[in-house]
Amino acid sequence: MDKEKQKSRHRRLMVDERKQRILEILTLQGRVTVEELVEKMQVTAVTVRADLNNLANSGLLTRSRGGALKLKQVDPAPEYPFSIREHLHKAEKQRIAKAAVDLIKPGQTILLDSGSTTMEIARRIRTAKIHPLTVITNSLQIATTLTGLPHLSIVLPGGILRPNSYSMIGPYAERTLRELSADQAFLGVDGLDPSYGLCTTDMLGAQVDALMIQIAREITIVADSSKIGRRGLATIAKIDAIHRLITDREADRQLVDKIKAQGIAVQLV
Repeated sequence: MDKEKQKSRHRRLMVDERKQRILEILTLQGRVTVEELVEKMQVTAVTVRADLNNLANSGLLTRSRGGALKLKQVDPAPEYPFSIREHLHKAEKQRIAKAAVDLIKPGQTILLDSGSTTMEIARRIRTAKIHPLTVITNSLQIATTLTGLPHLSIVLPGGILRPNSYSMIGPYAERTLRELSADQAFLGVDGLDPSYGLCTTDMLGAQVDALMIQIAREITIVADSSKIGRRGLATIAKIDAIHRLITDREADRQLVDKIKAQGIAVQLV
């Protein structure tokens, strides 16, 4: 039975990796054919078509005759399932996470919202020598990742479980957060526009993030360059509500300059 579970998990990982690769190719090229994907990924045309249909049904690409097209970057930004998001721009997220963890000091209380970049921060915290540390998070996955460390306390608010991000949202989560405070908050976003502000695809999630900003003394946004300049359905806060942005070196320099002009420290990694 255990072997069957391992095989099933391995198959799911392979499917997720293929989907990630397809989305990365579309991000670069804008369009792709079934034949191209067969050659690049060394799988059958039947497998490629199944992956493309699955991604199209999830709203992550547009199917075309013989292939697929990249979704147009329109508002709101599409929300990828976590299993796919955590693989997109992974190297950039890992560099961002390293820079974020370097800011954390022993004895602090930090906030981590739910997201693939904050998950990378949690993974790095596991091996960092930051003793003691308290982590407040509304992410079930982050809480699970950090469980078992004797020098680390975890505070997880209740609320409604949002399956797409494994996060706790809603009035009960907000009620718990209002009674807390933190030294630093590290938040991921679906979009950051210098004039529009910080945004996400989920309105209830936006309310939780906005509250996290209110209860933290210092706010750092951790977002790879694909999020810079993008807008989304729900606004979390204006850009001047944060202290720092950590992003990768591919970020649009004109947008970075506009962000800096509003008094925000920007760290490119």
